[in-house]
Amino acid sequence: MTFFQAINVCLNKYTIFSGTANRVEYWYWRLFELLLALVSFRLDAIFFSENNVNSVSLFVFFFTFLPGISVSIRRLHDINKSGWWLLITLTGIGNFLLLYWFLLPSENKNNIYN
Repeated sequence: MTFFQAINVCLNKYTIFSGTANRVEYWYWRLFELLLALVSFRLDAIFFSENNVNSVSLFVFFFTFLPGISVSIRRLHDINKSGWWLLITLTGIGNFLLLYWFLLPSENKNNIYN
């Protein structure tokens, strides 16, 4: 899967929370979000430096929020975990556990989420 294919899949499945997303799809999406954020912060600094409005970055956040949640849940399904594990981020320390899980390879066998 290439970078643009992964972005296309994530945008097409932005409200689909079932199924799986492999490691490449997840990390390409996160790279896309990072690049969009960097560009939007720069555009905010150029065009809205006096107002402190940050309207471009706010638009990018709302544009990528739901697809990011869905690809994270589908990635958890890919390693045979429930999507509810995403709520562990609310503890703060749970982000390290999620990072470890997101770095794991896909389950080779069929799991209950396929």
